[in-house]
Amino acid sequence: MNAALVLFSGGQDSATCLAWALERFEHVETLGFDYGQRHVVELSCREVLRRGMASPRLGADHTLHIPTLAEIGGSSLTEAREIALREDGLPNSFVPGRNLIFLTFAAALAARRGIRHLVGGMCETDYSGYPDCRDDTLKSLQATLNLGMATRLVLHTPLMWLDKAATWRLAERLGGAALVELIRAESHSCYLGARDSHPWGHGCGHCPACDLRARGWQAYTARHEH
Repeated sequence: MNAALVLFSGGQDSATCLAWALERFEHVETLGFDYGQRHVVELSCREVLRRGMASPRLGADHTLHIPTLAEIGGSSLTEAREIALREDGLPNSFVPGRNLIFLTFAAALAARRGIRHLVGGMCETDYSGYPDCRDDTLKSLQATLNLGMATRLVLHTPLMWLDKAATWRLAERLGGAALVELIRAESHSCYLGARDSHPWGHGCGHCPACDLRARGWQAYTARHEH
């Protein structure tokens, strides 16, 4: 079956990826992870977004609990610590191995459910330098997963070379102004879990995720004004 499993956090990128998958695949399921993140509010956004993108193609939603990432600690995404750069130049919001672990669990679930296509919102253009978002990392991981599970899974990363403004434009192409507004109003990106209102959506307004989203929205809307 032409089916896909979308890694769906409830954020702008994964919501856009869900719309992208619904346009391309006959059957689409979603997967979220509860890993002890400070911004766990993102998980509560997922059902609202799914309802807003309701389609005969949209199938089951899954949530997997991976508390081990929080137990390892050391990240501002899982501990109440100020977001800052580490000695190696990476932000301390980096959770080592997170995408590798997420995609391994996603691949296992997809294999169990007879799904061949995985879709993730990883991006190498507008990101914080996370090494597990890089195209080379994900191509290598696809090969490893297929070797290790004797599968033929295909990992799709439709946002890999898009900045945040281009991601908003993709959402507009996929679902018009209605989809852009759904994602703007209902998705969650803020690392701190804040839901303060801004023109670009909800968040604290000053963490790296909010800054990226705000600048992308500004560039997207500026182009519309001209």
